[in-house]
Amino acid sequence: MATVFRPRDAGEALEAVRWALAGTHALDVAGAGTKRGLGRPINGEYALDLSGLAGITLYEPEELVLSAQAGTPMAAIEAALVARHQMLAFEPPDLGPLLGQPANAGTIGGTLACNLAGPRRIKSGAARDHFLGVAAISGRAERFKSGGRVVKNVTGYDLCKLLAGSYGTLGVMTDVTVKVLPRPEKTRTVLLLGLDDATAVKALAAALNSPHEVSGAAHLPPAAARRSAVSYVSGAGRAVTAIRLEGPGPSVAYRCEKLRAELAVFGAVEELHSHNSTALWRELRDVARLVGESNRAVWRLSVPPMAGPGLVAALGRVLDVAAFYDWGGGLIWLAVAGAADGGAAAIRGALGDGHATLMRADPAVRAVVLVFQPQLPALAALSRRVKENFDPRGILNPGRMAAGV
Repeated sequence: MATVFRPRDAGEALEAVRWALAGTHALDVAGAGTKRGLGRPINGEYALDLSGLAGITLYEPEELVLSAQAGTPMAAIEAALVARHQMLAFEPPDLGPLLGQPANAGTIGGTLACNLAGPRRIKSGAARDHFLGVAAISGRAERFKSGGRVVKNVTGYDLCKLLAGSYGTLGVMTDVTVKVLPRPEKTRTVLLLGLDDATAVKALAAALNSPHEVSGAAHLPPAAARRSAVSYVSGAGRAVTAIRLEGPGPSVAYRCEKLRAELAVFGAVEELHSHNSTALWRELRDVARLVGESNRAVWRLSVPPMAGPGLVAALGRVLDVAAFYDWGGGLIWLAVAGAADGGAAAIRGALGDGHATLMRADPAVRAVVLVFQPQLPALAALSRRVKENFDPRGILNPGRMAAGV
């Protein structure tokens, strides 16, 4: 059982890092711990629990900016934004259930540290694109700040972009500032029924290349569609291809009408309105319901969209796989059963021009396979130098992203 430090403020967090640095003790840094299953297992003797650093410290809806302590629950952030008809446009997923953790328990710091984004990324960008400012503690036990409350005021190195996606290996974030945006008035989803994967990706490309401001583009093969809690999707009895449109009511209605007419060449076209549309995209965002049994290893594959169907078909010939597509086909969620290595060898052997991240597997599997896509030698050397500058003794989440990093 690890010894757990639970700081109540940034000063106590700094003291914990100083103590760890003095004795070269590794720290397992986390907020609520819902994403501890992402990356390689740490199994540290000491843990730094940041859940006590919670609370929104600044929210100015008119300026579209929100600041909070890093351990603030995402549920509290979402509640504050909904009350003012605003949102985090990068649509952060709740991966707790996928990783065997409670729903709605993650923190803003963990979301940014893992650079998580949902289906709207194709329109609004990743979490790092909305990350304006940060206060953090390096592995040298030094406080540092970066960014500000608006993009135009940022000077010097934009360390927010560096910390986003670093999985807590470069610094202990204590306070963060993010950009927020107005919540869409209406949401509708155009559905195409019965398309095979390759045709579906072509339809998604046509929708994304249209002038209709698509904010979500996904494809559920029949097995994934059957697992949906949206009765129209699960009851379709065939594959479902979904294209989301958002905005003012009259604009959404007009764009849906035009898009339906343009996509009719691909086959039967239907439409989901507000409640069912919102429920479907929440399922796509959070992944867990759509990937099948909890004993399957789950991969996130980033590929050229047109290459995705061929890749899934090739993997299906050598592995027991289930899959669905997001980001217009550029993101594949792949669930693998029965492979001792979680399917790592076959996936990386077939991947070609893409990236594969192991999102869920037993700790024993995550300890021996490459969880993240291997870096080219020059980039790997740069990553090591960055780690050495921020955390020279390797006390912050050591080995979480790769052995020795």
